[in-house]
Amino acid sequence: MEIPSKYDPRETESKWYEFWMKNDYFHSEPDDRESYTVVIPPPNVTGVLHMGHMLNNTIQDVLVRRARLQGKNACWVPGTDHASIATEAKVVKRLREKGIKKSDIGREEFLKHAWEWKEEYGGIILEQLKKLGASCDWERTSFTMDETYYQDVVNTFIRLYEKGLIYRGERMINWDPAALTALSDEEVIHKEVNSKLYHVRYQIKDSKEYVTIATTRPETILGDSAICIHPDDTRYTHLHGKHALVPLIGREIPIILDDYVDMEFGTGCLKVTPAHDVNDFDLGAKHNLEIINIMNPNGTLNENSVLFDGVDRFKVRKQIEKDLEESGNLVEVESYQNKIGYSERTDVVIEPRLSLQWWVKMDDIVKPALQSVKDGEINFYPSNFVNTYNHWLNNVKDWCVSRQLWWGHRIPAWFYGQGDDDFVVCVTAEEALEKAKSKSGNEALTAEDLKQDEDVIGYLVLFLVMAYVCIQWSPR
Repeated sequence: MEIPSKYDPRETESKWYEFWMKNDYFHSEPDDRESYTVVIPPPNVTGVLHMGHMLNNTIQDVLVRRARLQGKNACWVPGTDHASIATEAKVVKRLREKGIKKSDIGREEFLKHAWEWKEEYGGIILEQLKKLGASCDWERTSFTMDETYYQDVVNTFIRLYEKGLIYRGERMINWDPAALTALSDEEVIHKEVNSKLYHVRYQIKDSKEYVTIATTRPETILGDSAICIHPDDTRYTHLHGKHALVPLIGREIPIILDDYVDMEFGTGCLKVTPAHDVNDFDLGAKHNLEIINIMNPNGTLNENSVLFDGVDRFKVRKQIEKDLEESGNLVEVESYQNKIGYSERTDVVIEPRLSLQWWVKMDDIVKPALQSVKDGEINFYPSNFVNTYNHWLNNVKDWCVSRQLWWGHRIPAWFYGQGDDDFVVCVTAEEALEKAKSKSGNEALTAEDLKQDEDVIGYLVLFLVMAYVCIQWSPR
């Protein structure tokens, strides 16, 4: 047979892949051989493979095939991630094109559409992996919303809650005004953009004196709770203990002292807006400042803004520039380059927002992980990545794991009263009713008095499922 001058993958690759599949070369069953198991980092069910996937999966395939050649019982477990935000956005868009609003059909009907979408488009990535020649054990294909994994994720959430490692609290989060959900830091893409720096002056109460403050978000002026200066800044010693007036609305705010302020940056004066900035929130908590939330979930301002109730944040930014200029409070506007956080899924500018969410307490969780590396139980290759690992875990913050979505693993919490603490965490509604009666002391409670949390569990799911799959399918 003559060897062709050019390689034609269509003639070769499909033939050999079918041969491998027919002979079950990729399937693994437990036996006495040394096991070698890889769980594929599950790609989102919404998309298609890109070059990053190609590289990542090629490396995995090389390692798995090498293990087989070494006589190990190699098992490469494939699967896909349900991708809460991305999938829900796709389904919402599809419904919108049909003239249907998510809010009009309710949760159960929406989930039917989500499952239909998943069945229709969810297998694209798996077929692409086969085209790549990936030697996965396709009989073990998993999906993060499979019933077994769903129950294990819920049970793990409950166990962590009972150990005090999951709690419900109000803290600053990244908020997506389009998807109307909290985001993790990993779901925020920071882009360098051409922006504006607005220099705004605030009048000192009972005085003709002003202090000037620079901000890239002038709309948040309406939520200011204080002006902060460094206690050692001699330029402002005479302002200690005094108050300033918020431009346009005249609300009194205190002038506070804190060494957090950089005296050398700008004018040395900092506006403090605890409800709309992470660092300002910490300052507000330290100085017991009023928290004034001026933003609705959809990115419009609310009645607390006084002037722009119901107006989109970016329209307010344009209008408030004009209003500040007309009132004599705008000193100057200069061009400014800064990094802005965008939602990875909807590509809208995120808002820092104070929100009641579910959190994983990270301090206790990271201690064994740090100790295992310190004791040499876990090694990094190359070894210099130990420094990156240690820096990450030593500076980790509590992890927001709730998302305001319908597609995903629903949080197993039931509310029975009006207070923030009037809830129980358990698997079923029946169990929740008994626990609620016991906790509240109200035996008259009925199933109608209970309401399950509307939120779903975020990225915690991915890591729990991968750990579970690795344990379940590891050949022994």
